Amino acid sequence: LVYATAQALGQDGPQLDPAACAVELIHASSLVHDDLPAMDDDALRRGRPTCHIVFGAAMAILAGDALQALAFELLADDAMQRIDAATGMAMLRALGRACGAEGMAGGQALDLAAVGRKLTLAELEHMHACKTGALIRASVQLGALISGVDADTLQALDRYASAVGLAFQVRDDILDVEGESAV
Repeated sequence: LVYATAQALGQDGPQLDPAACAVELIHASSLVHDDLPAMDDDALRRGRPTCHIVFGAAMAILAGDALQALAFELLADDAMQRIDAATGMAMLRALGRACGAEGMAGGQALDLAAVGRKLTLAELEHMHACKTGALIRASVQLGALISGVDADTLQALDRYASAVGLAFQVRDDILDVEGESAV
């Protein structure tokens, strides 16, 4: 989505790689943490044993933490080298928000607290917006920020990304019930 957004706005090339890689590092970190026994306790991811099954829970936690730190290091290094300070800070802020209490960590906390409860539609939508939806929004925001869009375009793209994030999370929840981890 970093690439697709930037390309739709006329940007292309290797200058997009650090932002796209940072998003993927955060995504990988979230999967490692999500699979842990204290979270979803998944033994398989994409048909293969999860990190905590292969290396133990402690190493999986450390691996997830290291992936997240590397994402911010990569984005910060890129911002210092070729992006103006304001854009670089906006990109770091967008990625940080996607990971934190208003994003994936907060969404996962809401998900854990919802076990055994029936959620209202508003609660469910809020939880979904915080989970992977937040990282999808950040992906689009990073592509837009690299492209130097105005505030109105950024807001329109954010509405689009919010809808894509909600659709993704609804599909993911359906697959949690109906899908097979080995597949």
